[in-house]
Amino acid sequence: MSRATHIEDYLTTVRTGQWFGWSDSKNKIYSNLVIYDGGAKPSESDCNNGLKAMQDTWDANNKSYRLKRGKAYASIGDQLDLLYKDILAGKLDATGEWAKSIKAVKDDNPKG
Repeated sequence: MSRATHIEDYLTTVRTGQWFGWSDSKNKIYSNLVIYDGGAKPSESDCNNGLKAMQDTWDANNKSYRLKRGKAYASIGDQLDLLYKDILAGKLDATGEWAKSIKAVKDDNPKG
């Protein structure tokens, strides 16, 4: 599941079914939110706060692997050196040392 980026992501968690839509589907902003099921329209601040809470939760759940990966990667200079050596060796594919080093970091630090 990817990080929530729009109030629509939050709205889908509020009620089930096709309870909302947009008066302008190309401009999905709060003022264009339309309620179909007769229920109450969430306030704009509820939508923004709900989205922010979803983003904060996602960030917290995904922070640890990013920090670990960031620390595990070789410096950019070292990575460029590996790439250069792979180019000279004709191994600019998954068999090259650079690709193997990146794969090892990703394997050791999965997204969870």
